[in-house]
Amino acid sequence: MAIRIIADSCCDLTDQMKKEMNVEMVPLTLSLEHKEYVDDENLDIKQYIHDMAASRTSPKTACPSPERYMNSYKGPESTFVVTLSSALSGSYNSAVLAKNMFVEEVGQKFIHVFDSLSASAAETLIVHKIHELAKLNISDTEIVDRVTKYINEMKTFFLLESLDHLAKAGRLNPIIAKIASILSIKPIMGEDGHGNIRLVEKVRGYKNAFMRLAETIGDEGKNLEEKVLGIAYCNCLERAQEFKQEVLKRYKFKDIILVEAGGVTTTYADDGGIVIAF
Repeated sequence: MAIRIIADSCCDLTDQMKKEMNVEMVPLTLSLEHKEYVDDENLDIKQYIHDMAASRTSPKTACPSPERYMNSYKGPESTFVVTLSSALSGSYNSAVLAKNMFVEEVGQKFIHVFDSLSASAAETLIVHKIHELAKLNISDTEIVDRVTKYINEMKTFFLLESLDHLAKAGRLNPIIAKIASILSIKPIMGEDGHGNIRLVEKVRGYKNAFMRLAETIGDEGKNLEEKVLGIAYCNCLERAQEFKQEVLKRYKFKDIILVEAGGVTTTYADDGGIVIAF
């Protein structure tokens, strides 16, 4: 069945994935002090990481406009849209507003907007699931039902290298961040099932946290042999590959997908961060 998949730029995909699954990306805008960055294929991630580290303030993100989403809805194909958690960004609301505007101004066509209730690698897996289901030649509504169930059962976790960015963003007391740095406290974060971020566990030492993240998959996951694991990494390919090998020692996933983080994921997870979803 011919469909279109639209995703905001927090969905981390390789160029090959975008081509094979025919995914159109709708970029968010990133701002850092007095400079703006468009989170698309032209963004220099390494330079952006350098600029974030040098900045005295935390970067901010702005969701795509409804007009930008409307432009991506053109065409006769059934259209499925995947966005950041509505609890973290206005991207979902913008996409839904665009759908309503499109139907009113252009006419009826099938458009469904999925709230990922998450971000990054979770969006990657949702896009992958839509693509796989479309090949089964099932109805649009059945795709919606199956993907919605998939989203509700999904787990997302991420491991941060540093707390400095959270402190800059005002989400963490700078004194606590400094103490955590001195004591080498590494937080494992996750989603709460409603699209919000929660602290899962605080672990002392990155290696211990790295191993604990792998253990968390076993603690939280079920029927892993039927699932795909997504791993998004922020400027740390070797670390992501090492994590993949550790996972392979412990579990039998149906598949494991590695993707480099784009600008939005890098903004949240920062340099050296890893995001996993399954």
